[in-house]
Amino acid sequence: MCGITGWVSYSRNLSSEQETVDDMTETMALRGPDERGTWTSGPVALGHRRLAIIDLPGGRQPMTLDTPDGPLALVYSGETYNFEELREELAGRGHRFTTHSDTEVVLHGYQEWGPAVAGRLNGMFAFAVWDGRENKLVMIRDRMGIKPLYYYPTDDGVLFGSEPKAILANPLARREVALDGLRELFAFVKTPGHAVWAGMREVEPGTVVTVDPNGLRTHTYWALETRPHTDSRDESVGHVRALLDDIVRRQLVADVPRSTLLSGGLDSSAITALAARQLSETGETLRSFTVDFVGQTENFVASELRGTPDTPFAHEMARAAGTDHQAIVLDSQKFADPELRSQTIRARDIPMGLVDLDPSLYLLFKGIREHSTVVLSGEAADEVFGGYRQFFDPVAREADTFPWLMKFAKQAGDDGNILTPDAVRALDLDGFVRDSYRSAVSGVQRLDGESDFEFTMRKLCYLHLTRFVRTLLDRKDRVSMAVGLEVRVPFCDHRLVEYVYNTPWSMKSFDGREKSLLREAAADVLPRSVYDRVKSPYPSTQDLGYTEGLKQHVQDILAKPSHQVFDLVSRDWAEHVVNTDTARISLAARCGLDRMLDLALWMDMYQPTLTLS
Repeated sequence: MCGITGWVSYSRNLSSEQETVDDMTETMALRGPDERGTWTSGPVALGHRRLAIIDLPGGRQPMTLDTPDGPLALVYSGETYNFEELREELAGRGHRFTTHSDTEVVLHGYQEWGPAVAGRLNGMFAFAVWDGRENKLVMIRDRMGIKPLYYYPTDDGVLFGSEPKAILANPLARREVALDGLRELFAFVKTPGHAVWAGMREVEPGTVVTVDPNGLRTHTYWALETRPHTDSRDESVGHVRALLDDIVRRQLVADVPRSTLLSGGLDSSAITALAARQLSETGETLRSFTVDFVGQTENFVASELRGTPDTPFAHEMARAAGTDHQAIVLDSQKFADPELRSQTIRARDIPMGLVDLDPSLYLLFKGIREHSTVVLSGEAADEVFGGYRQFFDPVAREADTFPWLMKFAKQAGDDGNILTPDAVRALDLDGFVRDSYRSAVSGVQRLDGESDFEFTMRKLCYLHLTRFVRTLLDRKDRVSMAVGLEVRVPFCDHRLVEYVYNTPWSMKSFDGREKSLLREAAADVLPRSVYDRVKSPYPSTQDLGYTEGLKQHVQDILAKPSHQVFDLVSRDWAEHVVNTDTARISLAARCGLDRMLDLALWMDMYQPTLTLS
């Protein structure tokens, strides 16, 4: 796992721009704390920061390969889980390898197949190849968008990087956020390809972007497609289990300590149980980690969102699987600390305002990193198998909008509109969401003979897999890499995604519960309590001290009436909320305080130019 960056400028020799290339590369230092490297040749410069996972001495980058027609140079972030099979195939075609790294396999794979190598890779990856044979740059991103990759077209080429900060370190990139970028921040809707920063784009999942002297072009090598499903229920359960066994086995490959995130829910428990069983075959004990907050388990209060605390279930699962388990216990009153929040904002380059979720995830990953370098997560199982409550809510299912927005509006309460009247008019978020939804569902293919209900559920699954999950994957990548931890997501294996997406909803919920296929596929390795546990989201603190801290920091911002944040956020709204009794503040208002604080800190750090016209 690494951070990559680069610059192509067809009108100059970039060997004279080493200082700028170094600056771009160093912004990726947290993603790659182990090594750094740059490579420059005429119109191209590449930078790399490495987190060493496989072949620690042999995977240094940028990695080059000389050919009779010109050099190939690669900067690569991620993991290719089938690299051993590909290396064997390539060796049979005459390729010779000097390392045991997956990076070298990808480079030789590009030499053999060109950009079509993307379709042969099983993994999470974002990489760029300078092809000196044709004087072009090729950027490729994995199918589900697990690993990030951004680019910024210039007059004579392109800038690119794993994160926007790498691009923004180049003087050619403007620190500007226009109306469409601000809409992305406030609407909780992620538009594929959009990067918030004006002029910047992300390489879309499953896409190849090629830059040459004639310009830039894109090609989609993978997309979620509708196909008939002919397997019986028992066959489907068996196939899901076979896939999970293979996926977990592949994703346990590493030359550094491995572990799992274990909440005690179905998703993480299934991954933990399978991983523990496989490692035990070689006499190795799996480490597992869960998150808790000081005093929360003892004083837990059930709510509509969370009916049970995680810790008891996680401990029972750990005992059943025989893992070396540890709870990372966090002090939730520290989450509002501006310095901690600044670290999460720097990790993401944009303010997300997701209550305490980003700060707690950051501290969880930081605690895990003291013991492990690679951790497997249950992320995306809800999107793949249909686990969210909106899948079972008739109102959310039939709404002509993104179903998670309906659920949030129902659960969050009032006082969530933090914008000034001018910002409300300029942003027109209702119109933006409406247009975004119509664009999103236009890509759903209907199966011949599919019933209206099954097609409705297919649309919900499609929206979660192509819109909602990408926000979660981006969050998990950026926050984990900010502490040098690699998080792997087995449920995002494209083979599993394709198969389950095309399984009828009647089979996904055959017992009337969420994620029926997954529950049955892992039934033999789960304690009954975990098997029967109802979906519970990532934990959020119930400590009112966190909200008190938010109010105090927002009061500090209110004391600066000329702060740029008030170009967007209503002072009257902020003053009303901070003067409200803490116990009476709604979830929406608390999210608003979070959003305001994150916006203010982001503006102080990045000094963006905002365009509201």
